[in-house]
Amino acid sequence: MNQNEDRVIFHCDCNSFFASVETLDHPEWANVPMAVTGDPESRHGIILAKNELAKKYGVQTAETIWSAKQKCPQLLCVPSHHHKYSEISKKINRIYLDYTDLVEPFSVDESYLDVTGSLALFNQTPRELADTIRERIHKEIGITISIGVSFCKVFAKLGSDYKKPNATTVFDRAAVEEIVHRLPVSDMMFVGKKTAQHLAHLGITTIGALARTDETTLRHALGEQGGMLWKYANGLDDEPVHSYYDKYEVKSIGNGTTFRRDVYTHDEMHAGITMLCDEVVWRLRNENKKCTVVQVTIRDPEFHTIQRQRKLDTPTWLQSDIIQTAVDLVSANWKSGTRIRMLTVTVSGLVPPDMVAQQLTMFDEPAADVRHEKQEKLEQAMMSIRRKKGIDSIYRGVYDERELGVSNRKNGNKGE
Repeated sequence: MNQNEDRVIFHCDCNSFFASVETLDHPEWANVPMAVTGDPESRHGIILAKNELAKKYGVQTAETIWSAKQKCPQLLCVPSHHHKYSEISKKINRIYLDYTDLVEPFSVDESYLDVTGSLALFNQTPRELADTIRERIHKEIGITISIGVSFCKVFAKLGSDYKKPNATTVFDRAAVEEIVHRLPVSDMMFVGKKTAQHLAHLGITTIGALARTDETTLRHALGEQGGMLWKYANGLDDEPVHSYYDKYEVKSIGNGTTFRRDVYTHDEMHAGITMLCDEVVWRLRNENKKCTVVQVTIRDPEFHTIQRQRKLDTPTWLQSDIIQTAVDLVSANWKSGTRIRMLTVTVSGLVPPDMVAQQLTMFDEPAADVRHEKQEKLEQAMMSIRRKKGIDSIYRGVYDERELGVSNRKNGNKGE
């Protein structure tokens, strides 16, 4: 590509994805307000996705089913089937791969495509190629997508959000000045509610105002995020679209669950953390990584949420270490008897397993090394059994998933 030429980036976003996939098996649902919901009995009674008819009633993602039905009493609520969404997502990405190998899934229903080198091959303009892909997805899969076209990822994402459903929006450099810079700053990726409030205090309410603000001022107000947002607003996002076949380096591994009933004793909290760490460690070892940071997220029944983390002295993938650190973090920030609705355990700061541990001092206990050695042998034996017979073949027997509802398996058997 000539250095003076812009890249051509697509952001492809499936419209009302979960609801659209459910409608493939039940076409009649397309004619009524419908929402895909969690299971109310498992306390996941929220709206996960909704169709266009439900949107017209003001039904919003993440609100409770009760609230949604106050707006739309005739709302049809259907259970989610995540295996279906994953299957359709793979089929859609396989279609994208017919046009470029630079396909980077952003979520189950979104993907970035770099088609810079594909336009000459297909002898089409960016808009024509985007329309071709949209029409093919609709014909072969049966759902609609919106595509944003621009010279960088951030503006392509803005484009796919700009006009829905089933539309192509092109934000070239001329359109950035005419349209993008007039949009609310909250429309831009990575500008959440609190960041938008901070920017409003600075008199910044549009993307254009953000682009015109001195970068130093933004860094002073928002730190590194301020510099990043300034670059994005000015179209200086040079983040590449990775190949679909690249293996991305995992930065963190987490597992969370909403309990079937509120947890309020120390033993129940410990049991929940043990179950969550069980899968975290399974995935950590399968990635052949150790962690140096453990983080917990605690949410109460009123949806108040706190996050706490601790940096470890020594990299670890021992379940016992991660469990104990997570329990200590929760215990230090939660009073026994206070109800917990949701817990998440996340490990980060991932390093190779042979990373040199912190040097022992004269005050360290040699016995600790012996205990870690025994624990490592035990956990390696468990991993060996699981890889042969599946992740649920053996686990710590300190929780009752039927009572607490803490089972949250992402990998039901062997594998990832």
